[in-house]
Amino acid sequence: MLMIIQLLIVLLALYVGSRYGSLALGAISGIGLAILVFGFGLKPGTPPTDVIYIIIAAVTCAGVMQASGGMDWLIQIAERMLRKHPDRITFYAPLTTFFLTVLVGTGHVVYTLMPIICDIALKKGIRPERPCGVASIASQVGITCSPIAAAVVAFTTISASNGFNVSIPQVLMLTIPSCVIGLIVASACSYKRGFDLDKDPEFQKRLQNPETYQYMYGNSATTLDKEISKDSKHAVYIFLGALCVIVFFAIFQNLLPHYPKADGTTEALKMNLVIQIVMICAAALMILFCKAQPKKAVAGAVWQSGMVAVVAIYGIAWMADTYFSNYMTEMEEALGSIVAQYKWSIALVFFAVSVLINSQGAVVVAMLPLAYSLGIPGWVLLGVLPSVYGYFFIPNYPSDIATVNFDRSGTTVIGKYLLNHSFMMPGLVCVIVSTIICYLLSMVFYA
Repeated sequence: MLMIIQLLIVLLALYVGSRYGSLALGAISGIGLAILVFGFGLKPGTPPTDVIYIIIAAVTCAGVMQASGGMDWLIQIAERMLRKHPDRITFYAPLTTFFLTVLVGTGHVVYTLMPIICDIALKKGIRPERPCGVASIASQVGITCSPIAAAVVAFTTISASNGFNVSIPQVLMLTIPSCVIGLIVASACSYKRGFDLDKDPEFQKRLQNPETYQYMYGNSATTLDKEISKDSKHAVYIFLGALCVIVFFAIFQNLLPHYPKADGTTEALKMNLVIQIVMICAAALMILFCKAQPKKAVAGAVWQSGMVAVVAIYGIAWMADTYFSNYMTEMEEALGSIVAQYKWSIALVFFAVSVLINSQGAVVVAMLPLAYSLGIPGWVLLGVLPSVYGYFFIPNYPSDIATVNFDRSGTTVIGKYLLNHSFMMPGLVCVIVSTIICYLLSMVFYA
């Protein structure tokens, strides 16, 4: 009974935090942690400091690149491609937002691109809900495919400590093709979704209002009129070079510095430290040689959203680790028989937790140690990694809300009954297909 009461406290803290959003999710989790420790006397778990340090380093680097104007150049490149093929916007838009997230490690970089996607679709006569819904999903799916995202780094770090040694490139070799296929299938399902604009009675009714017509067709969202300096382009080159260095050392770890251990053997510099060192150095180079202003970086959307993620992971993961570490035996007894027979069912647990926690990195940090303690093999957990994205289910995530507001046509919506929203179908299709394919690939290569 005590275990159930404490679990309800954990869930209540997550629910209340998600209602307030932003920093509140991590801060209110701190209240849950305090109740568990001071109220019930549970032994505190371990805060995920390694993951937090990596997020800080990666977000600092990406934020400095944004401050230099480099992000504008990436958005311009994406916009040129989309405007060159407007009839394929439903397929190209999600792939564009996906790869932007893969590069930068956060899905919040797409806010500038989303109004452009809507504008292209609307001017082409394509129902904007079709590309916008799946593009918003794609911006979050890319997190498990980014070499600097917290979810990927946390997975490799925690897996290594549990005897499953898999590098970041090995993870990406499975998640990237799996998620791309999932997005293509979701795009295909969205291709003829809903009424065409000329046959949509609600849209046609709105067109009768001159002010609404002017609102929808009077303006054109674009970044192509921005002048990109050489310094901005050089900042992008530095950022991409840093990613290449990280991937290189992840593949050839024998080239890393080695240090003696107490037992007389040596160990290589850990990859979590490599990522931090390379990212911080890249940020410094952009400040020194690309005229990136630190104050502007701190005020940017990328840095601020990254710091929110730090607080969320700090509070959520610490509270979850405190609860699970104190009831590990009971958890093994309750879930052991199920996961022993259906190991893939852990994907349902990951997805369900993600619905409550708006952070894929936090889901990995909080739930992966429990999964390993239940005896689930590492290849299974790698195979179900795409399932840690489930927070589209309840449409309260900033990228989804922003997409609804960016769609001037009013076709991208949060339904009357909350769950019948524009992101549900593409989200479920993409996550299910991606998880199945990633599981099969992991079975072939690592089982």
